[in-house]
Amino acid sequence: MLNTHALVLNRSFRPVHVTSVRRAFTLLYQGVAKALDDQFQLYDFADWSALSATGHDSVSTVQRTLRVPRVVVLSAYDHLPKGRVRFSRMNIYARDRDTCQYCARTLPRSELNLDHVVPRAQGGRTNWENVVCSCVPCNLRKGGHTPEQVGMMLLSRPVRPRWTPLFRGAVRRVSYREWQPFLSFTDASYWNVELRDG
Repeated sequence: MLNTHALVLNRSFRPVHVTSVRRAFTLLYQGVAKALDDQFQLYDFADWSALSATGHDSVSTVQRTLRVPRVVVLSAYDHLPKGRVRFSRMNIYARDRDTCQYCARTLPRSELNLDHVVPRAQGGRTNWENVVCSCVPCNLRKGGHTPEQVGMMLLSRPVRPRWTPLFRGAVRRVSYREWQPFLSFTDASYWNVELRDG
């Protein structure tokens, strides 16, 4: 239960991150955040730990059973993540839904890699419009050619996404009813390393 997910909101109740329940408890205990219940009431750690866990996901300790916080609100943080979707490996996998853009197989990310539609050797760039998710066999078959040169077709033309991979992926993989009021009006950015052309 400690490795399940919690939504982190800034103090304006805007989503900024998805974290583990373990980290959410740490934020609560340190006084950096407050837990939010389904009635939109805020609780510090002492008040949250006094709530009944009956009928809710819970974690047992030596002294008590604690209700799992699915939404926490940071006490002093009021910024929003940058709105631009970073060009990164994780975001390309999210955009392409972990699906090879040549053979349409959905695979674990460990069995996927990235492919330049127009190979770099032929002047292709490393950007949203030229990089796709590919399985290893399709990538090897295509090699240093364009899809047309080897008789392959793309499922869809690669484009820069307008959604936020963090929340799109989180909602697709994990859906807690407590998150729904906060995910429909935001465009926060997934924080990870940006890929560079070169």
